[in-house]
Amino acid sequence: MGEDQGHAAGRQPGFTYAEVGATRDTGALPPPGYRLMRVRTHVGSGEAAFRCASRALMEWRMHRAVGVQVEAGGGRAAPGVPVAVVVRLGGLRLLRAPCRIVWVVEESARVGWGYGTLPGHPVRGEEAFLVERDREGEVYLTVLAFSRPAVWYTRAAGSLGRAAQHYYARRCGRAMRRVVAAR
Repeated sequence: MGEDQGHAAGRQPGFTYAEVGATRDTGALPPPGYRLMRVRTHVGSGEAAFRCASRALMEWRMHRAVGVQVEAGGGRAAPGVPVAVVVRLGGLRLLRAPCRIVWVVEESARVGWGYGTLPGHPVRGEEAFLVERDREGEVYLTVLAFSRPAVWYTRAAGSLGRAAQHYYARRCGRAMRRVVAAR
């Protein structure tokens, strides 16, 4: 596995927020004016669980296991890759949330990436997904985000919107646990 890759924090073309890359340095979160969300889920134990979870995260399988459609500009997460998460109900598209991968990390006990919002996303900010193996060999998925509403309906949703974001993060953890258990 390699090392941390990605852009430096600061204004990047096309993003809807200035703090690009901030989820990589969690000590400074949240930036002023944003809400922070952090959900950590135990998904397995041991090297095989870590490798499986890492692949599932990097190849979009975790997101698809949540039940959303992923439109990605590549088969694997990499800096600069565009990604849109699409939520459908039957044939009706309820939401399309465009983002772009800002940074990627692939280390011996930590694999993940962060993506930032692009125009058309209902919030402004960044979300990171990390698979980490601790010293005891336990494997966790952490979903970390800072965000604020970008459109009228996310502003109107208020705390319900934040609850939906937490719900999605918990679903990611449960989906990753199922992917790892099925390996």
